[in-house]
Amino acid sequence: MSAEPVILGIESSCDDTSIAILKGHQILANVVANQKVHAEFGGVVPELASRAHQQNIVPALTVALKKANIDVSELDAIAYTRGPGLMGSLLVGSSFAKGLSISLDIPLIEVHHMKAHILAHMISDNASTPSYPFICLTVSGGHTQLIIVRSAHDMEVIGQTIDDAAGEAFDKAAKMLGLPYPGGPLIDKYAKEGDPSSHLFNAGKVEGYDFSFSGFKTSVLYYLKKQVEKDSQFIEKEMNNLCATIQSTILDALFLKLEKIVNESGIKEVAIAGGVSANSGLRSRLKEKEQDGWTVHIPKFEYCTDNAAMIAMAGHYEYLGNKIGALNAAPKARMEW
Repeated sequence: MSAEPVILGIESSCDDTSIAILKGHQILANVVANQKVHAEFGGVVPELASRAHQQNIVPALTVALKKANIDVSELDAIAYTRGPGLMGSLLVGSSFAKGLSISLDIPLIEVHHMKAHILAHMISDNASTPSYPFICLTVSGGHTQLIIVRSAHDMEVIGQTIDDAAGEAFDKAAKMLGLPYPGGPLIDKYAKEGDPSSHLFNAGKVEGYDFSFSGFKTSVLYYLKKQVEKDSQFIEKEMNNLCATIQSTILDALFLKLEKIVNESGIKEVAIAGGVSANSGLRSRLKEKEQDGWTVHIPKFEYCTDNAAMIAMAGHYEYLGNKIGALNAAPKARMEW
């Protein structure tokens, strides 16, 4: 087994079709085909997503191989997202991966999507690589989790959302403001020009390390309804301030639990992962914690949102651990940690 195996990664859990090629810890290619069709529907339409994956996956592979200057005969294994994600989308990626594995007669590697987000930090071109053990705050449209990472094969979820994810809270709040999908990045953009103390929203409070954002969304909904009844132009006039307050409230809830686990565990090696880790407010607030002695790790932007580079990186560790997947393994929309 080569010390620097060449792994092909395939990611198709939601609406981005991605193919990456990794050699050791170095990314040779990371191709992402976005699906803009969902914007007009205000969210991802599963059936449209799976159809787009079918159209995009072969061209993405062709481009990735060319960019990496790699022939398929040089690949050591195929890593793919088994779950969690949209079932139709996962089926396209898993079927394609199995077909490649059989045709090339090389191992098939099953990857857990959320673990891959964390292991994206191990890709060599990031600014820094966490040392074990470290705390990872993983925040996306479907997940919000606090994880102690002891090794690539030993991760423990110690807290997670009991209802809605922080990423969903961003997008739903943006929709209430009349912003197009995906709204999270727009809230981040407008928040930079606003006052985070200009309005007040309630974030759900739960015991331990868990999170709750359903109450927050309700708070935003009723507040906006009340203010718009008084002034129909309220949202337009207060867009920057509203976005700043929304972002600040969500980040406060995240950091309340993140600071709690760091203080109680004594682990000051801290990373963020997932789509929301691209949020500038989250990134800058984490950087500020360096003043408290934290060693922080922030992934490159291209490794925050769904991408196959992180799948290949996770596949690298599975391959070295001889954890080979089965051809009859079915994708899972919900997948245990």
